[in-house]
Amino acid sequence: MIAVNGSIARFVDEGLEPLFYLCDDRGVAARKGLAVAEGIKRSTNAALSRSAFNEVAKQNPDLLSRTNLFLLERVNRSTGRAAISDRRFAWQVRNDPDYAVEWSLFRQKPNRIGFSRNMTNGYFNGRTIAYAALQLAYHMGFDKVFLVGVDMTPEAGQFYDPKGAVVPSRLGDDYADYILPSFEIMARKVVDTRFAVYNLSQESRLSEKTIQKISYDELDQLLAGS
Repeated sequence: MIAVNGSIARFVDEGLEPLFYLCDDRGVAARKGLAVAEGIKRSTNAALSRSAFNEVAKQNPDLLSRTNLFLLERVNRSTGRAAISDRRFAWQVRNDPDYAVEWSLFRQKPNRIGFSRNMTNGYFNGRTIAYAALQLAYHMGFDKVFLVGVDMTPEAGQFYDPKGAVVPSRLGDDYADYILPSFEIMARKVVDTRFAVYNLSQESRLSEKTIQKISYDELDQLLAGS
């Protein structure tokens, strides 16, 4: 299991220890320092962006001595390497089997959309940490992935946020230009007989056409048959 951001709270409630914990958002690491610390301590492994690690260093520096920590770096943004334009990068890797990418000569945004099959080369942000988790699952060799709580409805809030609190979110702003196109390229170019993705959120903004929605009864059947 992979936990992201504040969802580690559910793992704590259920007494579960994730295989991986992910956080690539400095704001989340700053606002939810206790949750991020719990994610690092409870999970077998944890991967954070450099900006998130910087927040951990401010709030819980002792955690940085742990040996199960990994750096999350975006493609074409690796430390120590000069970044090139998103358009040029997409053109260079368009036939590389480690990536599934879009490419456009006329528009910049499509060149930022992609899926990394090998996270040693970095990952595509997709403007949602759930998308990083999908790339990690592929990288680790999982053949079935089940999305839990991936509703993509910021107005509904998150279960782990304070009751009644309005927590800022960019999901609404980023959905059409980045989030949905990212899931769509995965559905077209990555999902196949060797890698299946299912959505357990029936109310998810992601349509059935993009990610197949299944019930918990269907989940039990899939697990029983694997």
